Order: sequence, then C-alpha cells, then structure tokens
Amino acid sequence: MTPHSPISAIATLDDDLRRGMYQFIRRAGRAVTRDEAAEAVGISRKLAAFHLDKLVDAGLLVADLGTPPAVRRAGRRPKTYLPAPGTDLQVSIPPRRHGLLAELLLEAVGTEQQGESPRAAAVRAAREHGERLGADGRRRTRGRIGAERALTLASTVLEENDFEPVRRDAGRVRLRSCPFHPLAAKDTELVCGMNHALLEGLVSGLGTSAVEAVLDPAGGECCVELRARTRPAR
Repeated sequence: MTPHSPISAIATLDDDLRRGMYQFIRRAGRAVTRDEAAEAVGISRKLAAFHLDKLVDAGLLVADLGTPPAVRRAGRRPKTYLPAPGTDLQVSIPPRRHGLLAELLLEAVGTEQQGESPRAAAVRAAREHGERLGADGRRRTRGRIGAERALTLASTVLEENDFEPVRRDAGRVRLRSCPFHPLAAKDTELVCGMNHALLEGLVSGLGTSAVEAVLDPAGGECCVELRARTRPAR
C-alpha cells in the first residue's frame, strides 16, 4: 500500500467541516458514527459521509463496520470511524531532521562508554548512524566505487532519508539547507560536529576513499560538503 503523503493529509484538513469532524472523532475516544460526526458540525449525514470518506482516503481516519454498543439497533450496522493509528503529521519545507537529532542524542546517552564525554558520545552516535546509511547504499551496487559513483549514491541515500542534497558540480554534493536548523544555532559546535560525523560515516559505509566530508559553512546552506578527493587517501 502506498504511504499517505503528509502534505495531502494536511491539505485534506484545510476545510472547516473536515477539520471539525476530525477533531471531534479524535477527542471522542471511541468509534463515532456518521450521524454523530454530522451532528457535531451541523451538516447532513450525506454530506458528512462525503467528508469522512475524504478523511479515510487521506489516511487520517479508519472506517469500521462494527457497531458500538451505544448505537446498536436491530438490523443496522452503521459505519463508524476512528483516528488512524500512529498519525503524526509534520511538514517542513525545507526538510528538517529534528527527530533524527533527538534519536541520536538518546542513542548517545544510552551507549555512552566509560571515559567518553557526552559530546563525544553524540558525535560517535551520528557517525555510526551515517555508517549504517552508507552500508545500506553500498549493498545496492557492486565493484569499486569511484568519486562520481560515490557522490551519486550518497545523494540518493541522503534524499531517501529526507535530507536535501544538491549537486553543485561533478565533484561536490552539499545539503541545500541545514537539516537541524534552527537547533544548530543553539550549539553550533555540537550540532555541526554531529552532522559532519554523520556524513563522514556515510562515506565510510559506502566503502570509498575517493570522497571526503568537509566542514565548509556557507551562508544559508549546510555546513558540510561531500567532495571528490583530488588525491586518493592512503
């Protein structure tokens, strides 16, 4: 089944009636019938059915033919609606990875090694995450990975993980914007260090020495750039 787009789901809620019914059903804490949803926003049952079906199509609600005891009647099995489980809509343009940053910090806390500072643990966690991403990308291809191939593969992996890579020229890939903005401004050294470590790990996971991750802050863009090495690393 194709995943529902958060943007499409949010667009579906850009209607006062649908938004009102959705909020009513979320707050009800039980299955809600069409009649109840219609009454909540003051419209006909037929019109409510139209809007409820739109909410189901958007992945915001799930429909069920089961009948709640409160509305059970002989010969009737009214369709009921519940909020879709696990619904958590977030849209950011450009993309931000605040959830990833939180995950990495939690991983750092949970795996901090003896004698390792919290900052070092966070950087390590970011590098290990990048290595996992790189290793996943490496499994998709065979043979030696030169600079061109590595940068193309890295761009694909980054884009699939909701980063925003852009190919400036044949030998460079940047992230168009900081994935951790505006949190990076609160501790630039830590957050940019983690971002750098993540991309270093990505390159390492790809298994190539033809590309390097370089700290190169530029106005309005991410602080890290992937570059083809002018000379292969020894």
